[in-house]
Amino acid sequence: MSQIYNYCAFYVSEPFSESSLGAHATKDFCYYNILKAWKGLDSSFPFKNAHDTTYNVRDNSDWESTLKPRLRERLRNSKNIILFLSENTSNSRALREEMEYGINTLSLPVIVIYPDLKTNEDLHTYDKKNLNNTVKNLWDKLPAFRDSKSKVPVLHIPMDKYVIGTSLNNSDFIVNSGKKPDDYSYKN
Repeated sequence: MSQIYNYCAFYVSEPFSESSLGAHATKDFCYYNILKAWKGLDSSFPFKNAHDTTYNVRDNSDWESTLKPRLRERLRNSKNIILFLSENTSNSRALREEMEYGINTLSLPVIVIYPDLKTNEDLHTYDKKNLNNTVKNLWDKLPAFRDSKSKVPVLHIPMDKYVIGTSLNNSDFIVNSGKKPDDYSYKN
C-alpha cells in the first residue's frame, strides 16, 4: 500500500476502546474525531485516515501480538504523523511507540496540532521568530517526541481548520520530501 495516509497520534487513557464512552470523553480523541467530521462533511478536506486501513483493535487485545503490530502497519502506510499535543496529553505506551517507530524508524514528518492554541500567534514569542514556552513545555509531556523530533521536519500549527487543511496539503511534510529536519511554523 502506498504512503498516502495521515497517521493521527493522540492520547487516550489505557486500556482503550474506541466504542466505549470513556474514549469519546478523552479530549485528544475528540480532536481526532473533529478531523474525521470535517472529512465527512467535505470530501475535499485533505485528511486521509490511516486508522481506516486496518481493522479496529479492542482494549483487551494483547500489546505485543495485536496492538503494537497494528500501530506499526498503519504507520508504514502513512506519509506523515498528525500529533495532537494538548494540556490533556500524557505519555502513554501507544504514543511512545508511535513517536519512536514513526520518527526514528520510518522518518515520518510530524504535523503537531496544538488544540489549546487557536491562532498562529498563540504558538510564538512576541517577535514571532520562535516557538514560545507554552509550546515547548508541551513537548515535555511526550519525551519520545521531544527527544526524536530533531530527526524529521516538524510543522507546529494551531487548531484551525483552514491551517490544518493547508498543512495537510503541504508536500514538504510528507515522507521523503527532502525537507530539512527542523521546527517549522505555518506561514500566513
